[in-house]
Amino acid sequence: MAIAHTQTLDYPIHQVLNPQGELLGSLSSTLQQTEFWLKAYTHLWRTRLFDQRAIALQRTGQLGTYASCLGQEAISAAIGFSLQQNDVFIPYYRDQAAQLLRGTQMRSILQFWGGDEWGSFDAPDYDFPACIPIATQITHAAGVATALKLKHQAQAALSTCGDGASSRGDFYEALNLAGVWHLPLVVVINNNQWAISVPLSQQTACETLAQKAIAAGILGVRVDGNDFFAMMMVLDEALERARSSKGATLIEAVTYRLCDHTTADDMSRYANAKEKEQAQHLEPLIRFRKLLEQQMRWTNEQQHTLEQELRQEIELEVQAYLSLEPVNPDDMFNYLYSELPKDLAQQRGV
Repeated sequence: MAIAHTQTLDYPIHQVLNPQGELLGSLSSTLQQTEFWLKAYTHLWRTRLFDQRAIALQRTGQLGTYASCLGQEAISAAIGFSLQQNDVFIPYYRDQAAQLLRGTQMRSILQFWGGDEWGSFDAPDYDFPACIPIATQITHAAGVATALKLKHQAQAALSTCGDGASSRGDFYEALNLAGVWHLPLVVVINNNQWAISVPLSQQTACETLAQKAIAAGILGVRVDGNDFFAMMMVLDEALERARSSKGATLIEAVTYRLCDHTTADDMSRYANAKEKEQAQHLEPLIRFRKLLEQQMRWTNEQQHTLEQELRQEIELEVQAYLSLEPVNPDDMFNYLYSELPKDLAQQRGV
């Protein structure tokens, strides 16, 4: 008996703002407001310039290994704007834009990447610190969503990960639980095409990452991750489904990592230079600026003023970070165990 091959599943990429800065469809009432456009555009640039400053600090020995979000700012910014205050955010390490919108200070993000874990505790009461291990935050998010459901609270849990995380067992286990228990969970995959140096084609045989939702029995959606407006619209719908007990959603946000995996990486050793150059023309800040130029007559002078004001804001936070007291080395012993094991007690005494 011949086994029929499964036909290609149609997962279109939702897009509202194309690379030319043209709106392709109608927007929700909030997204139609030009005041919000300026607020969102400002935050995208705030994230971009903060990211640049963090890398400069690392290159000059004033910060530890740092994970840049260059070219991926629209995904995280849209998450930050879409979440309600009492939703629970379980981020990974490229979520600077959302963390800042949720109330985390720049100095705390720098403190964390500077090697001081106390920096990870500057987050809203409902949110988790950034997760460094790959995909474990998705299982945490499923646990949070379970608690929200048991308490009958109209809240959503949202967690993020990279495309590489979608190849991990934690990812599948969490999605399976979300489907079986009908959890108020939204998982956003930042599909930036790379898991460190491993391209997407060598991670999975799936044509899309969104279709991984099928086995879990949840909704899967693909969206242009460089399109802030499309991200907002997809997120708003997914979060409202979660809050109203209509189940979980897996969102694949398609973008491209325009930076090294971290400052300990060298992307030029494995990425195709031409492919990266083409991706640079599609990045979110360029197309958003084109929209403002076409719809609001945004000028170079306005852009220069905006960047100068943001750099001043960022520099105040950088100086606050650099002025922090050095971390106490004893902290690695004081807060690890309730009772310190003998071998660690011996190390502490050395």
